[in-house]
Amino acid sequence: MQLATVLQNRKVQLSILAIVVTLIVTPNGFFSGHRTDILEGKIEKGVVSTYMAAYKGSTLGKGTISGQFTNASGIPISGGLITAFDQTKKRKITAYTHPDGSFELPLTFVGNLTVRARNPYHADIIKEISIADKGELQVSFVTEKLTDTQQVSDSLTASAHAAALNWDSVEDKSTFISQCLFCHQIGNGLTRRPRSKDEWQAVVNRMEGYLVMITDDENKAVVNSLSSAFDGKPVDVIQTYDVSEELPNAVIEEWLSGDALSFIHDAGVGSDGRLYGSDEGKDTIWQLDRETGEITFVKMPDIDLPEGGYFSGMQLPVGVFTGKHGPHSFAEGDDNKLWLTNSLSSTLMSYDPETLEFETFDVGGDSLYLHTIRKDQQGRMWFTVALSNQVGVFDPKTKQLDLLDLPVDSIGQWITDSHMPYLLWFTSFFPKQNLHLTLSHHKWANLGYKVVAMPYGIDVNPVDGSVWYVKINANKVGRIDPVTLEIDEFDTPDVGPRRPRFDKEGNLWIPGFEKGVLLKLDTTTRTFRNFPLPTLSPTEYETPYALNVHPDSGHIWITSNMSDRVFSFNPKTERFISYPLPTKVSYLRDFEFTTDGKVCSSNSNLPSYAIEDGLGNFICIDPNKHD
Repeated sequence: MQLATVLQNRKVQLSILAIVVTLIVTPNGFFSGHRTDILEGKIEKGVVSTYMAAYKGSTLGKGTISGQFTNASGIPISGGLITAFDQTKKRKITAYTHPDGSFELPLTFVGNLTVRARNPYHADIIKEISIADKGELQVSFVTEKLTDTQQVSDSLTASAHAAALNWDSVEDKSTFISQCLFCHQIGNGLTRRPRSKDEWQAVVNRMEGYLVMITDDENKAVVNSLSSAFDGKPVDVIQTYDVSEELPNAVIEEWLSGDALSFIHDAGVGSDGRLYGSDEGKDTIWQLDRETGEITFVKMPDIDLPEGGYFSGMQLPVGVFTGKHGPHSFAEGDDNKLWLTNSLSSTLMSYDPETLEFETFDVGGDSLYLHTIRKDQQGRMWFTVALSNQVGVFDPKTKQLDLLDLPVDSIGQWITDSHMPYLLWFTSFFPKQNLHLTLSHHKWANLGYKVVAMPYGIDVNPVDGSVWYVKINANKVGRIDPVTLEIDEFDTPDVGPRRPRFDKEGNLWIPGFEKGVLLKLDTTTRTFRNFPLPTLSPTEYETPYALNVHPDSGHIWITSNMSDRVFSFNPKTERFISYPLPTKVSYLRDFEFTTDGKVCSSNSNLPSYAIEDGLGNFICIDPNKHD
């Protein structure tokens, strides 16, 4: 009688039906563990266009602005940010003040400029100046402390406002961080705007259409928390900035790119010294010449798929995801071609910046959302497939693809891996209707985001050539033997591991996105060490998305996407250095290093118009401007 009662439950019936259907129609390649194909490439040529001519509105040149930054009482401001803008307001260069309030800002452009002095809890000071090539100019700034409580609150970072959210359970808060901060800040000026409960319900429902995988109860908890906390009233938070002694040695350059709806996801550094950005929403490659300031863009070739690619059944962010490929991550090959994972079209693509030729390789529609890509010592390209629980390796010389199915933890993940291709194929007949929300078992079986293991970051161990990946939802790390392709997977701490990197000694450094920590994995002993990221106040939390290990200093550079900062961690002293960023609403992605020692990334908060300047940007930090 008890079994009969259970079987009458509609969710149980649907689960059993899903398992039966899976057993019958599981697509070729899934759960076989390994699929091998020789892929044929399709070569097409792109067309380059100029976005911004070299130093339009200002002049290529060198100069120095120096001076003093104090408050109204004459007390020097340490760690203040002095930023110069060119006439277009699309190029910025920033330096920090010394403990005595003095500063030296080395310019890479001259002419008629705007200079801004900024410090937390103080009013911005803006001056217009003119400086010639090789010129030196003295400029002083005096700022007033903000006294209006609303102005003070509005000046605080998103992390301060997000900390005001109240949660009935730790699980609801963890789900919120995991799913709702995935691509953007919450708590900045756009996302904390007061809304009614019905308005917040519409927002959260829309986010679910973008693959925010929450249950109905979690949906309700998020709506209740956001509608009650973001009421427009000022928050009473005291943020304390750690002014690191290294700040006056650093310079930050930014180049605004794209438009208000561009989503320039990753930035890659080419062997030619240029920065390349993948506009995931518009199927465009952005190219920055750092020396001249010229920015160009190349439109990727078309493909016989609808807008949104294999995800056309979803109502993707309006005006942002207008492409079909969805370029995501970069890796440069041995032949200096840039290799791209195309998330929406399930293709690998190489791009030759010299010939403007693209070569497209179809991985297959049963491999969904190609993600991070890295090159190994043999020149092979390893990449994660986030929604299909796979890792692929492609040899550009032989054109051989090996696609590896990764282990699963639960029947829910097993159903996801087998049914996601069918689900998206079926929903594609109902474009932008979000039918997947009705049909997905994360909803009707009340399982939430854990049904998607989501292999995310991946990197190659420089010591033995093994390949390691992490699963952000499943809290797993895996090792793949580069010869046998054997997979060995084990648990990480419950931190939401995102985009890890190796150091020269073979230690894997992992950003813990959901818990705001830096993990060090000794891959020999398989032991973890946990380093909590510093926060601006005790109730705040950080969301480190990615990191990289500087090849010279060995420092770990870490994104910190809720507080408009970047961290550098010295493994020898186990000390964090905090770099406040000059642009409010900074959501940085992968870090790459240039041959001249700069640390570069892309600011790709989604949407870009929420960023202070209204556009995304390339950003490079020079931690040692005097070297």
